[in-house]
Amino acid sequence: MIWRCRELWCRLQTRLGSSVAVALAGPRNTSEFFLTPSQRLERCMSIVTSMTTGVSEREANDALNAYVCKGPPQHEEICLGLFTLVLTEPAQAQKCYRDLALVSRDGMNIVLNKINQILMEKYLKLQDTCRTQLVWLVRELVKSGVLGADGVCMTFMKQIAGGDVTAKNIWLAESVLDILTEQREWVLKSSILIAMAVYTYLRLIVDHHGTTPLLALRQKEVDFCISLLRERFMECLMIGRDLVRLLQNVARIPEFEQLWKDIIHNPQALSPQFTGILQLLQSRTSRKFLACRLTPDMETKLLFMTSRVRFGQQKRYQDWFQRQYLSTPDSQSLRCDLIRYICGVVHPSNEVLSSDILPRWAIIGWLLTTCTSNVAASNAKLALFYDWLFFSPDKDSIMNIEPAILVMHHSMKPHPAITATLLDFMCRIIPNFYPPLEGHVRQGVFSSLNHIVEKRVLAHLAPLFDNPKLDKELRAMLREKFPEFCSSPSPPVEVKIEEPVSMEMDNHMSDKDESCYDNAEAAFSDDEEDLNSKGKKREFRFHPIKETVVEEPVDITPYLDQLDESLRDKVLQLQKGSDTEAQCEVMQEIVDQVLEEDFDSEQLSVLASCLQELFKAHFRGEVLPEEITEETLSSPPISPSRNLCQMQEDNSSFSLLLDLLSELYQKQPKIGYHLLYYLRASKAAAGKMNLYESFAQATQLGDLHTCLMMDMKACQEDDVRLLCHLTPSIYTEFPDETLRSGELLNMIVAVIDSAQLQELVCHVMMGNLVMFRKDSVLNILIQSLDWETFEQYCAWQLFLAHNIPLETIIPILQHLKYKEHPEALSCLLLQLRREKPSEEMVKMVLSRPCHPDDQFTTSILRHWCMKHDELLAEHIKSLLIKNNSLPRKRQSLRSSSSKLAQLTLEQILEHLDNLRLNLTNTKQNFFSQTPILQALQHVQASCDEAHKMKFSDLFSLAEEYEDSSTKPPKSRRKAALSSPRSRKNAAQPPNAEEESGSSSASEEEDTKPKPTKRKRKGSSAVGSDSD
Repeated sequence: MIWRCRELWCRLQTRLGSSVAVALAGPRNTSEFFLTPSQRLERCMSIVTSMTTGVSEREANDALNAYVCKGPPQHEEICLGLFTLVLTEPAQAQKCYRDLALVSRDGMNIVLNKINQILMEKYLKLQDTCRTQLVWLVRELVKSGVLGADGVCMTFMKQIAGGDVTAKNIWLAESVLDILTEQREWVLKSSILIAMAVYTYLRLIVDHHGTTPLLALRQKEVDFCISLLRERFMECLMIGRDLVRLLQNVARIPEFEQLWKDIIHNPQALSPQFTGILQLLQSRTSRKFLACRLTPDMETKLLFMTSRVRFGQQKRYQDWFQRQYLSTPDSQSLRCDLIRYICGVVHPSNEVLSSDILPRWAIIGWLLTTCTSNVAASNAKLALFYDWLFFSPDKDSIMNIEPAILVMHHSMKPHPAITATLLDFMCRIIPNFYPPLEGHVRQGVFSSLNHIVEKRVLAHLAPLFDNPKLDKELRAMLREKFPEFCSSPSPPVEVKIEEPVSMEMDNHMSDKDESCYDNAEAAFSDDEEDLNSKGKKREFRFHPIKETVVEEPVDITPYLDQLDESLRDKVLQLQKGSDTEAQCEVMQEIVDQVLEEDFDSEQLSVLASCLQELFKAHFRGEVLPEEITEETLSSPPISPSRNLCQMQEDNSSFSLLLDLLSELYQKQPKIGYHLLYYLRASKAAAGKMNLYESFAQATQLGDLHTCLMMDMKACQEDDVRLLCHLTPSIYTEFPDETLRSGELLNMIVAVIDSAQLQELVCHVMMGNLVMFRKDSVLNILIQSLDWETFEQYCAWQLFLAHNIPLETIIPILQHLKYKEHPEALSCLLLQLRREKPSEEMVKMVLSRPCHPDDQFTTSILRHWCMKHDELLAEHIKSLLIKNNSLPRKRQSLRSSSSKLAQLTLEQILEHLDNLRLNLTNTKQNFFSQTPILQALQHVQASCDEAHKMKFSDLFSLAEEYEDSSTKPPKSRRKAALSSPRSRKNAAQPPNAEEESGSSSASEEEDTKPKPTKRKRKGSSAVGSDSD
């Protein structure tokens, strides 16, 4: 009875809202506002640990249950704490899961939501132990039959990347398959899970071939898919026509070959409701299936390119995507998934279509032109035209077929071969796709072309089908297949009013030439530089044109009818207001009404559409004024941000206001950096920059890093001064997102001038800004090697302003080529000359390949000879002896940096020989030092004849040197002092080195060792050496 009362009290608290929770929780929630998600999980884990450590299991259960009953926040803390322990403490996982099942009051809903969030946002950052435990936890949830576990399994499957046969990806694919196979009865209860699992693993089978482990996994996948297809075919039928496409790819596998026979000749054997393959082909594939074959990270990057990247500026994003996902032979199969996703899921609004945002056809063109496999290229073309084959205007969308026609249309000038191969494919696929259904395929393609002309995607097709750039045979085939579309329209007026968007795209194409989507010429650096420079110059044409466009009157009538009467009146009042102060007052009234308890949150989207239209003028031009005052921060779009700063996270109004900002952000992305500007500049928002993280998590992106990068990119394009103004705060408040990001640094250095660079350097030296740290600076500088010359110099200037030891980045020498990276080499050389050489530095310098035109190593060694000759001699001696005696494998395991340094004995000798030649006509006696002579003698004694001949001049320096290490230790010093050479050297004046170096005429004098003091030092060193 008592427990029942507690449960009712918990429900009552939930219904009463957050105010009760705050009252119960006290000040704890106020401080929680400042915690990151990972810190919050740690805090929850510490709460659970404090309750369960040092007590019996029963006492621990009582303590947890008592704490859970205090309210929803406490319930969430315990659930998240136990969840975190499961992930981080494998030994306690079983016990923690049992406790979690006992204390959970919401059917594990909190845990399921957190798992989904981690899978969608943080999975790539998880350590291997946490990934293993996450799979274990999902398996336990499935075993327990927890409601909603099927959704987690589908999210897990989304993380399995196509075209990736790395060990971690294969492990994940097999782990999820094992869960689905072991819990087969549970899987059969969910139709959508059956269809999603079949779609996923049918696609993955294609990638798994070659090695024995992959073949074993492939057989498990085949058995799994066949069993579900045969037993639950009607559930699989919901996949639609893309099921046929995937089955075509695996048709040669015996089990699927037999399935194909049944599909074609005996469909009733699979299901009484299945009438044949035409039924499947005429069903459109849902977006959720097309989206499930892209990982969340791929999906985010593609959506970013199609919504935020300007046409002509996409190359570096495409290069990044290529390196990350499309660089291996196995990854070629991923292109089909990407093309199907772009055609079927990415459907831009009319506003985006008419803007200069990167169009879908340009991305698809890039994917086609960079394809290196004939099989993958054929599959990619089929993926592009797949919705054409059985197109029905009633069921299918014009957006699914638009990319293919636009790729052909816009490729005619820069890439006629692409247009020709696509037109040829379109003609040949009609009779060859499936001969018994040739009539249906022909009708589908004809309907697609008709619909394209009706919707005026292209005004007419004759210029495309009957173009002189196409060969005669192809034009004849097109006239034969599509005579209706090959005749030019009689009135020429129609051609002139074709479609402004297409003509504008043509202009863009001629401006950008082949750089629009073709990455095939990436190897030709000269052409690339010319194209880049052209692109940069032309980029500035668009800005003034946009500024001078006369703004049309704002029409928000379609939205007003969907608003409540009181809200509608305020929006109209906002529209009529002329001065900023009055608009700010009305905007504040609108925000107050949104925060009222009875406000219908479904109206947020409509309200955001109205505000976005009304505030267009506020988002045009530069944001940062000459002087920041509270007046300059008073504009209508800032009002929600100002109210956000006055609230706490535990207030229900806080989340409602975040939802409003999220809706605004979806329609006007510039809201993001405007919020950053307000949080940075306003005194009222001092210390509240972390509000931006809450905002980022509330957006559809749901990820701080992605949101921050997109907003800084938008800021870079609109207001460079504001970008520099925000930089110190961004790096200070979000170090985890910025200090590892070469992308953000590139954004900054790509647009700043010398004065802004100097300003940032001053911020660094005054301690207001940290842009690099030891654990990530090397990777960022390696990334910078592909940047423009000025961008690289800026990056190095900013690095040198930090107090980071040069040894941290010295391994970058292994990546520098003297012809390709002169900027980095010159910066590094000037910095090395200020340093006292360490053994690691000397090793990295000597590990550079020898080339007559590469003077880097010789120049720095010469400088060190002049300044630190004794120290350099000792380091070179050590490296010569080590490389002469230690096995290569043992060398490569010494340190992480030495794995990069492929230092060989021959390299050291070549560099020393170059140095010897450089010092020939100088007074420097570097090669007469005892450590150098001892090391050369040591190497000469054990090296082969080829090396002795090649470096005979170098070894001759040590020929007359007598190795005193063979004498008894006690007599070394006396021998050194009593030898004739030593007495002669001892009698020389202090500058005897220079005199002997300049006056020596014989080989004996050239190889003469240094004064007695140095010889004693060298002798002791040899005596302690135990090779």
